[in-house]
Amino acid sequence: MKFGGSLCILNVGGRRFSFSPELMKDLPLSRLTRLHRCASEREVLEVCDDYDRDRNEFFFDRHSEAFSFIMLYVQHGKLRFVPHMCELSFYNEMIYWGLESSHLQVCCQRRLDDRMSDSSVHFSPEEEARGPGNRSRWLERMRRTFEEPTSSVAAQILASVSVVFVLVSMVLLCASTLPDWKTAESSVDAHRYETPLTWPSLSLLALTFLLLSSCRIIEAVCIGWFTAECIVRFIVARDKCEFVRRPLNIIDLLAISPYYISVTMSILTGENSQLQRAGVTLRVLRIMRIFWVIKLARHFLGLQTLGLTLRRCYREMVMLLVFICVAMAIFSALAQLLEHGLDLESGNQDYASIPAACWWVIISMTTVGYGDMYPITVPGRVLGGLCVVSGIVLLALPITFIYHSFIQCYHELKIRSARCTRSLSVDFIN
Repeated sequence: MKFGGSLCILNVGGRRFSFSPELMKDLPLSRLTRLHRCASEREVLEVCDDYDRDRNEFFFDRHSEAFSFIMLYVQHGKLRFVPHMCELSFYNEMIYWGLESSHLQVCCQRRLDDRMSDSSVHFSPEEEARGPGNRSRWLERMRRTFEEPTSSVAAQILASVSVVFVLVSMVLLCASTLPDWKTAESSVDAHRYETPLTWPSLSLLALTFLLLSSCRIIEAVCIGWFTAECIVRFIVARDKCEFVRRPLNIIDLLAISPYYISVTMSILTGENSQLQRAGVTLRVLRIMRIFWVIKLARHFLGLQTLGLTLRRCYREMVMLLVFICVAMAIFSALAQLLEHGLDLESGNQDYASIPAACWWVIISMTTVGYGDMYPITVPGRVLGGLCVVSGIVLLALPITFIYHSFIQCYHELKIRSARCTRSLSVDFIN
């Protein structure tokens, strides 16, 4: 942003805040980030209420004390409600500046959820990217229909159809790995050019060929639906780059592309299915369609809760992995020494190396115990008992944080879903 002056002055409700352009760019507030990217005064006036070029001052007709608390969050990383201010009004200020309810402290999130649940009010981020035209409103309506399954009746119908296609494609993928299915494909390939054919074998072959062809057609229809859905969602997306970077959209691409790659390779290598099944690459690409199951996360609250929990608890997950790796290194080295290293000739050959002992440590710490390898010496068994006990303790330490985060995420998403459902019911009645 280049509008003269080294400092940018934000006048929020009569209170001035001074920032350098570089600092404004790094602030975690989407409105100020958009203000920094503005290239003309016309674009600036779309973000703020007024602009003074001479003093390089931007005017915002918003609550000044709420913005002060938001700036405290930027400085210290903790966001709480303004005392003696309505929770809904403060949340409205948060949405205006580009924050979400997840940025609030846990106690404030509960207050907000309770207040919004009692008043049946639903806030959604401002659709600032859209213009006043009918085309922009239509695109926004389409985006909500495809991205938010609870936004309207049409969105729910679309989500239901998408779930049906996912389930059908999963059934076909699982059925294609059955031995009888492969036998049927082999029989069709073996008798395709065989002459002459008797009537019983011909009728059976025709029935088998018809069944396989129907399944391929159904599979192609499912892929066509997923492809069309992905293309439409990309067209109506506000930010195309952000759309491509989203994990669920990347998974959609990984689930769709193997089909087209396999079809292309089939055209290039011929229709010999024996040759196709022999290709390791094609088998890997085909099994990658299992990622379709993750598409259900768009429509089911439980999977959304799991994904949100993993995203918020990635530090605890890394800490859990570090605990396991450190314990695995220590116990595997000791197990190899006690079971094999002290007596190389008659020692336990299952513990011939530290990597081999790592497998025993993993199944012991997680209390699985397959029984495929176990210590036979007294010191080794004592070490095994210590390994099991330490595994229970180490795994339980970060699990508590993950559990509380899961409960919090589930409560948050459940309140949001119930709020959207009430809003949908009112719209449907009207």
